Amino acid sequence: MNAQTTLIGAVVVLFVAVVYLVSRNKSAKNGGDDALITLLNDLRRELQDTTNAQRREVQDRLETMSDRMVKNMTESAGALQKHFHQTANLFKDVNERLFTLDSTNKHILSYSEQLKSLEHILKNPKQRGILGEYWLESLLGQVLPPGQYQMQYQLGVDTTSGQKLVPDAVIMVKEMLIPIDAKFSLENYNRIVQELDQERRDELEKQFKSDVKLRIDETSKYIQPEMGTTNFAFMFVPAEGVYHNLISADVGAVKVNSRNLIEYAFEKGVMIVSPTSFFAYLQTVLLGLKALQIEESVKDIQKQTEQLMRHMKAYEEHHNRLGKQLETTVRTYGASSKELKKIDKDIYKITEGTAGKELDPVEIALLTEVED
Repeated sequence: MNAQTTLIGAVVVLFVAVVYLVSRNKSAKNGGDDALITLLNDLRRELQDTTNAQRREVQDRLETMSDRMVKNMTESAGALQKHFHQTANLFKDVNERLFTLDSTNKHILSYSEQLKSLEHILKNPKQRGILGEYWLESLLGQVLPPGQYQMQYQLGVDTTSGQKLVPDAVIMVKEMLIPIDAKFSLENYNRIVQELDQERRDELEKQFKSDVKLRIDETSKYIQPEMGTTNFAFMFVPAEGVYHNLISADVGAVKVNSRNLIEYAFEKGVMIVSPTSFFAYLQTVLLGLKALQIEESVKDIQKQTEQLMRHMKAYEEHHNRLGKQLETTVRTYGASSKELKKIDKDIYKITEGTAGKELDPVEIALLTEVED
């Protein structure tokens, strides 16, 4: 701004001087030419110096502005690059999360389809029974050796109804069979859970109780001691929720008179179990089987010990006979030695000491005792 003011002032002064000189030149043309030229040269130099100074100042300012712009652009480029890098990482992370979410959604859809399939299975009583038998077999296989249980075991024929008695499984304990039957009272249970009307709910609970009693009766038919079974049987309930509602009126959604059901099952010799409680029962059975195995091992050891005693007695008799034979042999050997010495003595006497062996006094005394 100062350089522009100076330049304008110089131009104004130069213009005034030119006007003045031109006016003066009209009055005295000859005398003022040199002075005019000198003044014009001075003004031109001053104007040129002012212009150069202004040009340098403008150039310096332009260079300063250029440096600042380059610096600002460099900083902005760095910030943009950093921002772009962060944005790229963010997009990468978002893509990974979307991929994971997509995989999770696929798993959820798969589980949903499986649940629908399971729900479809549970709606069919026959398929529901097959599923209960599968769970029962899986649980037995996890605890017991293969030879200690059998699925779909044929006990025989019920003398009352004439029907075949085929429990879902039996556990073989020594010479006894423990019958097990899987029962699924899920349909009536679900109706009770979904029912909101109290009167209808009470009616469904009565039906549920009757249904459970019927299942207890069906299980009790497999208790046939004359066919080798125990005096009790297991009723396996695969659903933990149903089981807990059966054994406790304070747990779950169904409020039936569970005490009557448990007492009824006890009177029928039926033990109601769930997968969790049945696992504990199986552990007890397994311990019993191990105790029986130990008992059988002890019996085998006793038999082997008795056999060893017989062998020892036979060896003792043989050993005694051998001792007697050795004792007889020693006596015979001693007598033979004495007879040999007698012969040696006789030869010594006959040959007058040229042959044979002269006996010492001790040997002569022993031979004399033998002869006497």
